[in-house]
Amino acid sequence: MMNHEKLVNQKLADKQLRENLDKAMHTLQGNRNRLSTTKFKNFDELRSRAKTVKNNALATLDERLLEFEANATKNGMKVHWAVDGGEANEIIYQIIKSHNGDKVLKQKTMASEEIHLNHYLEDRGVKAMETDLGELIIQLIQDPPVHIVVPAIHKNRNEVGRIFQERLGAPLESEPEKLNAIARNHLRNAFRTMKIGISGANFGISKAGAIWLLENEGNGRMCTTAPDVHIVICGIEKVLETFEDVVSAHSPVTPSAVGAPITCYNNIITGPRKEGELDGPKEVHVVLLDNGRSDMLTNEEYYEALRCVRCGACMNYCPVYDKIGGHTYHAVYPGPIGEVISPQIFGMEKNADILNFCSLCGRCSEVCPVRIPLAETIRKLRSNKVGEGKKKAKGSDLLEHSKIERMGFAGFRMVTTNGFMWRNGIKMGSIFSNFVVKHADSIPVVKLWTRHRTPPVLKGNLHADVQKIEGVIYE
Repeated sequence: MMNHEKLVNQKLADKQLRENLDKAMHTLQGNRNRLSTTKFKNFDELRSRAKTVKNNALATLDERLLEFEANATKNGMKVHWAVDGGEANEIIYQIIKSHNGDKVLKQKTMASEEIHLNHYLEDRGVKAMETDLGELIIQLIQDPPVHIVVPAIHKNRNEVGRIFQERLGAPLESEPEKLNAIARNHLRNAFRTMKIGISGANFGISKAGAIWLLENEGNGRMCTTAPDVHIVICGIEKVLETFEDVVSAHSPVTPSAVGAPITCYNNIITGPRKEGELDGPKEVHVVLLDNGRSDMLTNEEYYEALRCVRCGACMNYCPVYDKIGGHTYHAVYPGPIGEVISPQIFGMEKNADILNFCSLCGRCSEVCPVRIPLAETIRKLRSNKVGEGKKKAKGSDLLEHSKIERMGFAGFRMVTTNGFMWRNGIKMGSIFSNFVVKHADSIPVVKLWTRHRTPPVLKGNLHADVQKIEGVIYE
């Protein structure tokens, strides 16, 4: 398990990073708020419908997957099953090897990041070329994605211009249109010559045996139609039953992700090129990836995380994420959803530390388009982290529990469940509040907390207020 303290302090001290994230997050928040209140009659109803559709699919996932395999095969696709990332990587590599490939084009896919596909292929002499603008930027500087939807959101346009100048030999530019043109020119020849393309899948449709892809740049369509071979990596939780189900699940996604009504491109893939068609791949392979999802589905405490549609809205509203960025999590999936699924996919023993990156404010749960109770789930995982909780997440038994941490939680529980101690604690806090605020920088432990925070000032007669509240509760 990694200690993140040093990296957290580095990111908090990076003024440019914090400025970039603050501006980007507030822009995305504003876009979503305006759109959901002005363009939809009842946005919350869409969210509820999306939740229901996803739950129904998860409840019958075994049927959905077998039905998808049967219909996709009937459509001419080749379906492969992968228990974990190692199997998925080897399947993909063997497909590439069978076509004598040494390069592949990639649409943005978080599933490929999850299984570390690029590194796996690179170690075997195959170069994976990212075609999404954000993914291209971070690939050039060998950075992992900082965000699920906008992987280079931590870089502003001036920084991107310098990256293109240094890595692509392009003239120094900062205007978005010119930066896009540089990327387009860099990728155009690759689109003309590449023979193998890799994509993720936003949804699978079991009744139709089809894959549905969302994107905004057109690179996804190029990766899936221009090459002779198209390989799809699809998490098993992405498979729904019908087109109508996908529309219901899809409707709140783009507004939640970037504050736009719909994506620019909706690509529906129903198989390889058919006789008489002029474009499209000659082969389509679908790799159905489990990688811990089956275990999550059987855990009544955590299965709801499988509703995730990878929109990133929880990150956009997280007051912790926008201060430290995604790299601080040291996990493929950062932000609130990362805190929920990373420990379950990769093990609590490797990712339990990131559960500390949450204030339990609940904003992530409020904006999730499929109503995942993220804050509540993080709280349950924290119980696992200290050796408690009903249902254990993967790797919980391998954690070494801090005695100091357990003593601290035990002490907190004792105070909060004892009326006398709680009332007097509140009273003492009110009395010494001004002293603590004034001398916070020199008080042990407190000074660590206030290094990047403004200490709160407790005003008024809190002891009397608590008594009034208790009087109302117990009347």
